[in-house]
Amino acid sequence: MESYYILIVGVLFLLAISDLIVGVSNDAVNFLNSAIGSKAAPFKIILAIAAAGVLVGAVFSNGMMEVARKGIFNPEHFAFSEIMVIFLAVMLTDILLLDFFNTIGLPTSTTVSIVFEILGSAVAVSIYKITRAAEAFSNISTYINVESSVMIVVGIFLSVVIAFTVGMIIQWIVRMAFSFNLKKTYKYWTGLWGGFAITAILYFLLIKGARGSTLVSAEMLTYITTHTTRIMLISFVGWTILFQLLVSFTRINILKITVLVGTFALAMAFAGNDLVNFIGVPLAGFESFKAFMASGSGDAGGFLMEALHEPVNTPIYFLIVAGLIMVLTLRFSKKAKSVTATTIDLSRQGEGSERFASSSLARFIVRRSVDFTNGVSKMTPSSASKFIDTRFDIEKNQDDKQEKLAFDLVRASVNLVVASILIAIGTSIRLPLSTTYVTFMVAMGTSLADGAWGRESAVYRITGVLTVIGGWFFTAFSAFCASFLLASLIFFGKFPVILALIALSIYVLLRTHAFHKKRAEKEERLDSKIITASYEVLKSCDDEVKSSIIRVSRILYLTYTNFFKEKYKELKKLKKESKEFGKEIKLIREKIPETLKKFKETELEHGHHYVQVVDYMKEMTNSLMHIVQPAFNHLDNNHPQDKEQSETFNEFNDKTSEFFNFTINLLKNRNFDQLEELVLRRDEIINMANDILLSRIRILKKTQKGVKVSITYMDMLSETKNLMLNVVQLVKANTNLLESISEDAERLEEEVLD
Repeated sequence: MESYYILIVGVLFLLAISDLIVGVSNDAVNFLNSAIGSKAAPFKIILAIAAAGVLVGAVFSNGMMEVARKGIFNPEHFAFSEIMVIFLAVMLTDILLLDFFNTIGLPTSTTVSIVFEILGSAVAVSIYKITRAAEAFSNISTYINVESSVMIVVGIFLSVVIAFTVGMIIQWIVRMAFSFNLKKTYKYWTGLWGGFAITAILYFLLIKGARGSTLVSAEMLTYITTHTTRIMLISFVGWTILFQLLVSFTRINILKITVLVGTFALAMAFAGNDLVNFIGVPLAGFESFKAFMASGSGDAGGFLMEALHEPVNTPIYFLIVAGLIMVLTLRFSKKAKSVTATTIDLSRQGEGSERFASSSLARFIVRRSVDFTNGVSKMTPSSASKFIDTRFDIEKNQDDKQEKLAFDLVRASVNLVVASILIAIGTSIRLPLSTTYVTFMVAMGTSLADGAWGRESAVYRITGVLTVIGGWFFTAFSAFCASFLLASLIFFGKFPVILALIALSIYVLLRTHAFHKKRAEKEERLDSKIITASYEVLKSCDDEVKSSIIRVSRILYLTYTNFFKEKYKELKKLKKESKEFGKEIKLIREKIPETLKKFKETELEHGHHYVQVVDYMKEMTNSLMHIVQPAFNHLDNNHPQDKEQSETFNEFNDKTSEFFNFTINLLKNRNFDQLEELVLRRDEIINMANDILLSRIRILKKTQKGVKVSITYMDMLSETKNLMLNVVQLVKANTNLLESISEDAERLEEEVLD
């Protein structure tokens, strides 16, 4: 019996380590996105500051550990064996759920997940106890701390509205003061804003956070509480004067200091508030085991866990080890970067490729918002409107020579100050607010107030926000259901089920890791295709044209081949590949405006040819998808083939393959004098396609059968003709681009020689 529960405690601690890694990967977005988005410092320095904040916050997190022990259920009504089932189900569910969200790159709440997991597993065990004792179901309130659970859930979801509203209001006020012309306003407001920001951070993270730490003596805590006002006034005046002097007499960027201090503060608040989500349950299980062993009772099913009501005093070495694991995860986790990228993309100031598509609800919200804004504008005096417009006019004050950032240091500092204050308030009153919800919604509120959601991007950004919020509700529902199910399985299956679930968890984690690694490598390849400077156009564009035509040639040949051999699985893979190929070219096309900004005035002609090349590549991939899709649909619906024309189609397929081989050789060897022959080969294939179509019409008229296959043949052949046209146009556009760049190079060489 004893060895069985020792093993379970050991499993809980192993799961705690895994949960720390998985959880921090998701929550890194909370304190890294502002500093990374504004590039307040090199990435390594940002990580070092965040790591220091996490370590300090871990030490201050002691008071929050009670949530896992008695915040959701009443432990005195549960036996030791039942408590261990609850805790084990919670940890297994938490790891799998958070890893899922990390893999798809969406920020979710570790607080919400742990709360609903504890609730789900506790309800499962409670139902079993009620059923066995033949009690009324209404007695579940005896086992579940309904009042506390409701307060925690309401506090978590209320924080969404509060965070968004407060972030929007504060950002609007601060931007009105600073405007986007920081060169003009920096010296007037930076000292005051920096003093307020640092003072607010110190108040809520040092004074409020001190109450939860075992390192602060009672005398020191009493002194701080008694002299709070004086300490804050001294801090505000002192920091304001110091920052104003630095602004006036040095080149030190105070906003960068504010952002980095805010990063430290938010990392500290995160660890202080969220560490319970990762190690609170295993520590509660360890305390339960110690209480059971100290009691001398051999009946694990009869020993009630009243001991969990006693004050908790987590050993400091547990907190330090947990902090170190979190720091290492920050340094090495690639999934943390994926989650961070989602928040930065949704709040960035500039336009560009959007992570999310448009949705009907987002379009409705934008239309109503535009109507409301127009109504307010009509009621606002014209002088006031003009003044506000000048404060929020980013285009007028934007320096094209400066590096483009997701957002500036002003918004980054507001994000950090508002989020850290709200989270610290929750920590100080023992309310486990969701740091993810708070920081994400603050970032969305500040981006809205800052004008980042313009007419060109609003529908995509709102869709993204709705997707993330929908994921939060999915987190709550799935956490409850999954934990309920796992607790039931463990309760009845005992040790064999525990081993099976652990093995399943390991398998899922390995699979998702491989999937994320593959996707990250794909994104890196896509990023490498985005042209970043005009002098890279020649090589990048030429290489992309050649690789694209090679890829199209292979997919087209295999599509016709597998279609007539009726290889459904192979054609399904080709359909997926063609869609992914189309998305890659679409991404390059969406980056055209960003690429063209890199061109000099004398290189605008190159930009024109570059746009043509990308457009023809996009048309080429569209034609390819419209060839593969009907072929797949035909096999997917189990429609019959017409063997009478299969030989003709094989000849046609071989002819197109020869055409592509000729095209590829032309591009590789730059034999542009063979363009006329390329056109002749294209026309030959188009004529051949027309002959097959005419033959198909005769067959259809003669037999009045094979309507489905006839439609499929017509679709494929028509799009193949379009594909041939687009390929030749692409080669011509690429030739024009290469020749224009070569002419510029020759002219520059002549100027140097002269």
